[in-house]
Amino acid sequence: MAKLPDSQVIKDLAELLNTTSLTEIEIESGGMRIKVARSGGQTTAYVPAPVNAPQAAPAEAPSEAAGEAAPEDPAIHPGAVKSPMVGTAYLSPEPGAAAFIKVGDMVSEGQTLLIVEAMKTMNPITAPRAGKVTQIIVQNEQPVEFDQPLVIIE
Repeated sequence: MAKLPDSQVIKDLAELLNTTSLTEIEIESGGMRIKVARSGGQTTAYVPAPVNAPQAAPAEAPSEAAGEAAPEDPAIHPGAVKSPMVGTAYLSPEPGAAAFIKVGDMVSEGQTLLIVEAMKTMNPITAPRAGKVTQIIVQNEQPVEFDQPLVIIE
């Protein structure tokens, strides 16, 4: 089991967030990854499981028991619409408004699917092609990474 990081490291990273305009910091050292993020004016820190921990075994067991093939990885799906930036995903144009899309909707090329906010700028993510929305992978107000799959259009 990996050793937990010194709490002073986390405190220093949180202080760095408060003194800069950064919204999150992530570091990796010795097989341990630490991410400190600011959300809604608060700074939160978490230490995910060690990077080298086996994570595939639990996911494989149910699919083998069911006798089905494992679901396709959305990252390699040919219809995946991926995030062009790091930011926060919003599924509707404003709080309380209807979502841009829902599973089963037919979309046209150039139609707004969702918004990714990065550095206080709202960036519309548009459909690269027409098709049917078969999966919305992200949740509203979820942090997203560069190249992370957001939506599947078939």
